[in-house]
Amino acid sequence: MSERVRFWRWYRTVPIFSMAVVAAICLGVVSVPSVLLRHFLYPVHHEQTIVDASARHGLDPLLVCAVIKCESNWSEQAVSDAGAIGLMQMMPSTSMELAQNGYVDASVYDPSNLGDPATNIEYGCAYLQWLQQQLSSTDEVIAAYNAGPGSVTTWLEGGGNIADVISFPETALYLKRVNETYARYQQLYDSTLNER
Repeated sequence: MSERVRFWRWYRTVPIFSMAVVAAICLGVVSVPSVLLRHFLYPVHHEQTIVDASARHGLDPLLVCAVIKCESNWSEQAVSDAGAIGLMQMMPSTSMELAQNGYVDASVYDPSNLGDPATNIEYGCAYLQWLQQQLSSTDEVIAAYNAGPGSVTTWLEGGGNIADVISFPETALYLKRVNETYARYQQLYDSTLNER
């Protein structure tokens, strides 16, 4: 009988201990100073380049930072399996089209030099601007940045909110990640990318 009583005491102790551990972790995350969040989880690099390119293309620089964070985690050398390059994971063909259509001055920003952070940011911002002109909400723009404007247009044909009609799980997750990251950047930085 005493072994059985000890077992049930142990059995009740494990959930209580587990809840205490989870509560401690949550408290730790909530109390993490903003400076640590900015430095380790939500950094900003190339601040002036982002602010300037965002202004030229009518964008919120905090959205640009969120896209960079989710696309490459601020890695200038990032290259995807599909051939997307740099901070904003720009496709060379998209950059060429943007230059040919006058969204970017190719004499200043060579579309074949997407490994250069300033060039990559310029073309990424130009693409976001073009998507904004084609679509009607920030969520649609974010989804199109991942899946392409054709997919977004197809998903919206039946009506509804883009978050509810996305067919690609990867794009649904991407939209959620960018929005969460965007909200975090808005908490940590002002519109000129100065720390709050």
